[in-house]
Amino acid sequence: MAEEPSQLSDFDGGYEDPSDDPLFNLDEEDPDRANIFARKELLKVGHVPESGRIVGRDGEIKAVAAELRPIVRSDPPNNVIIYGKTGTGKSLVARHVTERARRAAESNGVSVGTVYVDCAQHNTQTRVARTVTRTLNETDETDFDIPRAGIGSGEYYDYLWDILDTAYESVIIILDEVDRLDDDDILMQLSRARESGKADCHLGVIAVSNKIEYRDQLNERVKSSLREEEFVFQPYDANQLREIMKHRRDAFHEGVLSDDVIPLTAALAAQEHGDARKAIEILRHAGELAERENVDTVIEEHVRDAQEWAEIDRFEELLRGSTTQVKFILYSLALLTEENPNEDGFSTNRIYERYQATAEKADAKILSEHRVYELLKEQAFLGVVESTRTGGGRGEGSYLEHRLVQDTGIVLKSVLRDSRLEDLA
Repeated sequence: MAEEPSQLSDFDGGYEDPSDDPLFNLDEEDPDRANIFARKELLKVGHVPESGRIVGRDGEIKAVAAELRPIVRSDPPNNVIIYGKTGTGKSLVARHVTERARRAAESNGVSVGTVYVDCAQHNTQTRVARTVTRTLNETDETDFDIPRAGIGSGEYYDYLWDILDTAYESVIIILDEVDRLDDDDILMQLSRARESGKADCHLGVIAVSNKIEYRDQLNERVKSSLREEEFVFQPYDANQLREIMKHRRDAFHEGVLSDDVIPLTAALAAQEHGDARKAIEILRHAGELAERENVDTVIEEHVRDAQEWAEIDRFEELLRGSTTQVKFILYSLALLTEENPNEDGFSTNRIYERYQATAEKADAKILSEHRVYELLKEQAFLGVVESTRTGGGRGEGSYLEHRLVQDTGIVLKSVLRDSRLEDLA
């Protein structure tokens, strides 16, 4: 029997010099290698470009800046909530303005800290408190070695209050996708830190949400504590999307993009409620497809193929952190939708029946119908499904009907990317 390789280094492909391995050849001068990207980072989600590349948000930038301006003279900033659909520049503006406020304040001798928290990933109070505390900790000044695990939110807060008073005069905390938090007590803790005597540092919160009804769901004490300014970002129109794409053109080498790529990308994104993030993702995916095909030009076909790829990625982002049971439910709803194209929605009972068959096929635990109902309501809150109450017919009570917000094919492909569900295909 052949001996099993014992170390990863045994899989060297037979190349003594790793730089010779053709799987990872980085030879920029290779005449057979397509050279598509010049500055690919310009197309990465989360990249915060310089001012000249931010299109159609001058008014919003000035409005948010006005709420943060007091920190430049060491006064308390105002709290802010920014609403808008995905891809309307909310996070971009929040991060851009916060960084400019920090630099302006520090040039005026005011010590300012900034933190960005993705609440889709850090959705519990302990995770948020840990992220904020560890980000702001300046070990040279505080002499704190803050553990990544093993302590609760209360202990992280204790560290945080000491850090604020030791290292900063003001701090701005961005809570992106704030509606994904398990509870809103974190907002109470942060917005009342100075008022309750926990820290002398001025602390401002910028909460970013895709859901305009988010504030209505907050605890009344939290609303009173925040006393925030609210801004709603409108979707980009097709002309603004084209300008945004033109400002990212230099992510590619000159001459790589065919003339129809940017107009088509902008048009596709405009159909999706003016989503600039999606437009940028489509453009990046189109370039990657051309690169994989080893061709020198990104064309319309690459853009159309990239659109589906981007939609699957976006849906996976929505489902990030979801349990396997949630994916079973969405898979079941997608199958019902595919099999009954003329029906506009499905009752919880019908979805549950299909879910039972799905869970059985996967040899998984079957939840109760009430629990499936609760999970469907959660997905409606997150914007994955849409739930509406029917009037009910004669002799029938009203009930909820659920439908997918995203295209059925996208949901099925996205869910089946999860290795735990691949046997369902």
